[in-house]
Formats: sequence, structure tokens, C-alpha cells
Amino acid sequence: MGRPSAKQRKPYNSDAILDVAVRVFRERGYDGSSLENVARAAGITKASIYYHVRSKEELLARGVGRALDALFAVLDEPPAKTGRAADRLKYIVRRTIEITVEQLAEVALLLRVRGNTRTERRVLERRRQFDHLVATMMGKAQREGDLRADIDPRLATRLLFGMLNSITEWYRPEGELRAPGIAEAVFRIAFEGME
Repeated sequence: MGRPSAKQRKPYNSDAILDVAVRVFRERGYDGSSLENVARAAGITKASIYYHVRSKEELLARGVGRALDALFAVLDEPPAKTGRAADRLKYIVRRTIEITVEQLAEVALLLRVRGNTRTERRVLERRRQFDHLVATMMGKAQREGDLRADIDPRLATRLLFGMLNSITEWYRPEGELRAPGIAEAVFRIAFEGME
């Protein structure tokens, strides 16, 4: 396939290229994707991509960075910083669901990072930091007596986020479910149980 003519090429900017790259990485897998695949999907030349980024790894870092930055920003929101730990944890869970629904592609890509490159290892480390902060809050909620204390907080956090992470597999924006309804179901299952 030859280079698209100037009339055929779509207008683009860094965000538009990043959107395409995230889609291509999700469809083909990061390891199975090239900048040529991204350029073709964007309807631009590979050289045009290099105007905006240095490498495929930079596109990955920026793509998953959108999701990670949003998640870490939640931890700085006032409801996540004050009050009882269980209330703060529930707020973080609600906001995590909102971010997952709003940034479905980026969160799905984040969850598929395996650590094969230096960039991927940095992403995984940052994800672990987030999980650790949430597990610490889970432990505090247990010590405050608001959550059962007979489950290791790290395990409880992993199980809770396993449920949240599964949203990327089944959620469809065109469907009937919305973030508040999903959050309500998660709260009932995770914090109240199924009985």
C-alpha cells in the first residue's frame, strides 16, 4: 500500500495519533504492532508519526499514561483524602469504575501490559504503586472496624480490582449499563456480600 495523497490524509495531532495507537495495540497486541500499523490505521505516513513521538514505546507510555494519570489523580481528590478509610475506598472504587468506562481503551491496554520492555516495566511498577496505596487504605478500613479483618488487605484489593478490571472485557458503551449502576453492583457484592 502506497503513501496516501495529501487529499487522502486525515488531519491529525498527537492526541488523534495516540487514540489510533491505543486501538491498534489493543487489536493486534503491543508486541504484534508496529508504527507502520499505526500510520496505516491513522491514514498518515510513518514519518508523520515521528514528528510527534520518538518510538512505539512512547506511544504505549502515553496511552497507558492517560489511564494511570487519571487513577492517581483520584487519590488526590478531597473525598479520597479525608474521612473514614472505608468511605475513601468506596469513593476510589466508584471513580475507578468511572475512569474505566470513560477511558475503556486505555485501561484495557494498561491491563494487557506484560513487562517485556523497559517502558512496560515502568508502567507495571506504577500500577503496583497504585494497588499498594489502595491496599494500604483497605488495611486501614479493616483496622477501623468498617471492613472484615479476616482477609489479607492485599488479597482483598487484588480480588476487588480483578472484578473492576473485568469491566474492560464485557462493558459496551452502547449498552444499557452505566458507571453508577456498575458501582452499585460492585458495592453490594464487595462490601455487603451476596447473601
